[in-house]
Amino acid sequence: MNNNSQATTQQANLDPVAEGVEHEKKVHRIRPKPRPKKKKKKKILQNWELYLFVLPAVLYFAIFHYIPLYGAQIAFKDFIPSEGIWGSPWVGFENFTRFFESYYFWDLIKNTLGISLYSLAVGFPLPIILALALNEVKDNLFKRSVQTITYAPHFISVVVMSGMIIAFLSPATGIINHIIVLFGFDPISFMSDPDWFKTVYVFSDVWQNTGWGTIIYLAALAGVDPQQHEAAIVDGASRWQRIWYINIPALIPTMIILLILNTGNLLAVGFEKILLLQNPLNMESSDVIATFVYRSGILDAQYSFASAVGLFNAVINAILLIAVNQIAKKRSETSLW
Repeated sequence: MNNNSQATTQQANLDPVAEGVEHEKKVHRIRPKPRPKKKKKKKILQNWELYLFVLPAVLYFAIFHYIPLYGAQIAFKDFIPSEGIWGSPWVGFENFTRFFESYYFWDLIKNTLGISLYSLAVGFPLPIILALALNEVKDNLFKRSVQTITYAPHFISVVVMSGMIIAFLSPATGIINHIIVLFGFDPISFMSDPDWFKTVYVFSDVWQNTGWGTIIYLAALAGVDPQQHEAAIVDGASRWQRIWYINIPALIPTMIILLILNTGNLLAVGFEKILLLQNPLNMESSDVIATFVYRSGILDAQYSFASAVGLFNAVINAILLIAVNQIAKKRSETSLW
């Protein structure tokens, strides 16, 4: 009897605790969960100015980059303007097969990759070197003067820049050939020699864009803690050692991001400058995918074929961008996404 009464007493003492726990569980279940939609709406209303600033960029990409994707389907059709996009007959991958089997396919790939890789090899490290050099300059007046002189060509339009290049490299009146003749050599027809086209294009591009790229790396160097240099000086590190072990590691994340973006544009060589410098004599090395698409689609009115070539170019660039981004993500902590 005593044992039964004790068990009954313990159960009576535990029941209120159990009931309290059950009551809390019920209250927790009954309590309504927060609505994420209301939180998002409240957040947008609180930061409406920021969203207003972003709106023009969103509209630009939506109107000029995403909505036109609707017309990419003509790459798989025999597009007839009078029939429209929906009325034109489907031909599948016929336009792509025609491009892959054409005699000029490998010439276009070779020229496009040649110019892109040449530009990447020469143009990518130069802004880094210039930024590291300017960062070591103590004379602010000299530093600002060099910066202004180097990035000023970036604001010259492509048309004006192309005209300047043609004028400077003219065999009869160009200043470059005058200097060559002054040293006792024969003038060179730069713009009519296919072997010179890639060099002219790449180095003129370097002249125009190196200073502008330097600004990005100088901004990254501005974020380096001066105490790191002070500690390195106390430890006896030379200037070269401080550049190698402090400045360059600070630039690596920026270098990786820009390298990923440049790789994503490997086959997207802009056609404006090439088209302006192009002529029948240098066509052998100057004809790239972009100029071929312009000539086929606009001049020859082969809309479906030109769309197929352009779509192929865009897909390859997207694959390269994703692949390089994934490699950078695995090798380092820096990536686009």
